[in-house]
Amino acid sequence: MTRGRKKIKTLEELMPLVEKLRVGGKHIVTTNGCFDIIHPGHVDSFEWAKAQGDVLVVGVNSDTSVRENKGDLRPIQDEASRARVLAGLEAIDYVFVFDEKSPANWLPKLRPDVHIKGAGSERDPAFAGEKALVESFGGEVRLSPQTEGHSTTNIIEKILRVYKK
Repeated sequence: MTRGRKKIKTLEELMPLVEKLRVGGKHIVTTNGCFDIIHPGHVDSFEWAKAQGDVLVVGVNSDTSVRENKGDLRPIQDEASRARVLAGLEAIDYVFVFDEKSPANWLPKLRPDVHIKGAGSERDPAFAGEKALVESFGGEVRLSPQTEGHSTTNIIEKILRVYKK
């Protein structure tokens, strides 16, 4: 098994592992998303997130929750493929797939020191509740800078334009 595959865990596997790391003095950072077609903006965000602490844990929306969030045409790649690609990135220490539409269920279980959201997330109505949840157990929410010109939606639109027959 490659190192990348060993980084993919279940939430149940992660909970005691994260607690052991925390007791050992490590600062835990989390982020979450669909991560359907990885692009440089994602990589920049993961590298920035990793620099906010010691251990970066990434929650990946399941196929079902991606459809709830993005519509029936998404995801492009299935959850196992998306998790495997993320696990291959150096900045990411652990990856897990979650079924809920938001991270509200698992955040109190992992209790990150820092939870990362992309810049612009603060405009989402759900942001205030998520921020309050993280702060309730002593964590903080930070906004990662965006890399201009990169988005999964733009990539999909370009593929459709270029390969439309």
